[in-house]
Amino acid sequence: MKKASRYWIISLALSLIIWLGLPSPSYADSQSINAQTIHVLNRLSFGPRPGDIERVKSMGINNYIQSQLRPETIRESPKLTQKMAKLTNFYLAPTEIFKKYVPLPKNGAKKLTRKEQIKTNRRIRKVLQESENARLLQAIFSNKQLQEVMVDFWFNHFNISVEKGNITRLWVGTYERDAIRPYVFGNFRNLLGATAHHPAMLFYLDNWLNTAPGSKGVRGRFKGLNENYARELMELHTIGVNGGYTQQDIVTLAKIFTGWGIQRRGGDGSGFKFEQNRHDNSDKIFLGIPIKAGGIEEGEKALDILASHPSTARYISYKLAQYFVADTPPGSLVNKLAKRFQETNGNIRDVLETLFNSPEFWQEKYYGSKFKTPYQYIVSAARATNTDKPRWGKIKRILEQLGMKLYACKTPDGYKNTQEAWLNSDAMMRRISFATIISRGQLNQGKPKRVNHQQLRATLGNNFSAQTQAVISSSPAGLQAALMLGSPEMMEK
Repeated sequence: MKKASRYWIISLALSLIIWLGLPSPSYADSQSINAQTIHVLNRLSFGPRPGDIERVKSMGINNYIQSQLRPETIRESPKLTQKMAKLTNFYLAPTEIFKKYVPLPKNGAKKLTRKEQIKTNRRIRKVLQESENARLLQAIFSNKQLQEVMVDFWFNHFNISVEKGNITRLWVGTYERDAIRPYVFGNFRNLLGATAHHPAMLFYLDNWLNTAPGSKGVRGRFKGLNENYARELMELHTIGVNGGYTQQDIVTLAKIFTGWGIQRRGGDGSGFKFEQNRHDNSDKIFLGIPIKAGGIEEGEKALDILASHPSTARYISYKLAQYFVADTPPGSLVNKLAKRFQETNGNIRDVLETLFNSPEFWQEKYYGSKFKTPYQYIVSAARATNTDKPRWGKIKRILEQLGMKLYACKTPDGYKNTQEAWLNSDAMMRRISFATIISRGQLNQGKPKRVNHQQLRATLGNNFSAQTQAVISSSPAGLQAALMLGSPEMMEK
């Protein structure tokens, strides 16, 4: 059978499954260990790799959850450790990276020449490619899967975009490494503080330009207040758009964060710099709470206020419930999580433990109810097919075609995780095309080797509805892996 004919059959079959309104996966015995195991692997990881279902059954679902909540107890994959060790630039401090890849103008010139800038841009792109590879490597191969899932969640929550410019391209890897990864299970206030101090965030949301009116700003130029970071800090990072703040609170918060800037070279290596001479030195009232005039401690006080605000507890709880349970999460669950958030002063691990132990998380109607984002779908397909040496360039191109280019969401609210954002006819056909590519082994470096459909079926737990089973079974053996990878069940979690 010619390739074109094969693709036509796959496309037609999958379109019939998806677009004729056939139901989501039907679990004849939704309380079975198999269904629960698949559910927990789909939500606490980027989907099963070969042998994962059997491994979780053997250790017990609760033990698996507890181990994933404590990644320090998990032995990492030696393969991943070896691959990560080769990414030498990934481990440099922000100012070290800047110094290494952004040279000073020669002969006392104020700017780089056009030729020098082109060369610098090329070098910066290589740093970005390494950061992208590091993210994908860990998502696909790490045994600490819940940690990788939470990196995905928190990066989108505290989003920055490489589309902003070379600074974010150069520092996005250090942002994820230093401001997100260490805190995904920790205290929310610490996570909030780490993102607030990171130069990539301060550049992305323009706070490095935020200067008290009348004082000399960046590079000696007179600047004024820049409210971008202050607004998003409240609207997106903490209390939410309906959290009960006013425009005056935004202005006050912007004044509080005047002087929080970036240092490209030197310093302590972090890239953060507080400049007192650009700070608004006046007493302030923020969200009804007085803050005495000072320096950097004003910002720390504001972060304390925001992290402990009841609206923050509810806003974060809603987003976690939406990510792990349903696009419109049950109010009862959101209330439980918000209560736990406040009881533990924002301990993320405790909130997640409450979520995974909740009756709502285990309700049958939520099994297979979340539609995977392009990132989740592609990573889950790579894991399910045991893709050993991925073609990073191909994966990145597919992500871009599907509208989810790595680190490139321009808006500060990050990529959405709901079905409405990603389910459309064009995206579905692109996913079907990807399913065909990966089933032929073309995502792996070297000579392509077709995915064994029997092995794939076992890896996925034979988790297909009767309708999907019928289509797969009536198709040639050479097409069955593609049908599984492009099925509704594979695109849902």
